[in-house]
Amino acid sequence: MQLIFHGHSTIQLNSNGKSLIVDPFLSGNQLAAVKPEDIKVDAVLLTHAHADHILDAAPISKANGAPVIANPELATYLTWQGVEQTIGMNIGGTVDLGFATAKMTHAFHSSGMIDEANKTVVYGGMPAGFIIKAEGKTIVHAGDTGLFSDMKMIGDMNEIDVVFLPIGDHFTMGPEDALQAAVWYNAKLVVPIHYDTFPPIKQDADAFVNKLEAKGLKGKVLKPGESIEI
Repeated sequence: MQLIFHGHSTIQLNSNGKSLIVDPFLSGNQLAAVKPEDIKVDAVLLTHAHADHILDAAPISKANGAPVIANPELATYLTWQGVEQTIGMNIGGTVDLGFATAKMTHAFHSSGMIDEANKTVVYGGMPAGFIIKAEGKTIVHAGDTGLFSDMKMIGDMNEIDVVFLPIGDHFTMGPEDALQAAVWYNAKLVVPIHYDTFPPIKQDADAFVNKLEAKGLKGKVLKPGESIEI
């Protein structure tokens, strides 16, 4: 199985000729190494409704004929944007994609679309994370979130191979809280995400990984476009 980090919170999983992408934000990310039109996937998973997580969801879905998996409010909103295939689900539920399953977990954040022209905010449903299982492996995408103690429960209930954790601070956990989250998830590998894209979330990811290793945990910094095999 291949896991590709496309920058910010965008993760792509390739398994046995099939692929899914989580939170595609490429056209609006100057650090991204690929463009939306380069992405070939069978499913698009969204954790919440902020623009830096859904910006390229509709074009990627349309170009690939791939369903978008999201909470019901966001799934409905995307149908209004011309997405033909959506799967609305909610926290605690699991969707079977054939080549992988994705269970939606809770996250502590906000979620909505800002319409600057009309000065309105469209509610985007509850924010979430995903527990993705494929080829006997378990991958956690925590989504945008602050620290919460149920991360330990998720770690206790699952043998996690890789966890993707936000470390940017300001909008999500910072490095210190993410370090505690990593302890609770107890994954075989921790990959930091959601940092450096914008000035308020500049972080030293290498320093974070060094602190992980001091606690006996394994971490790895991935640059946009880099991948790992598990």
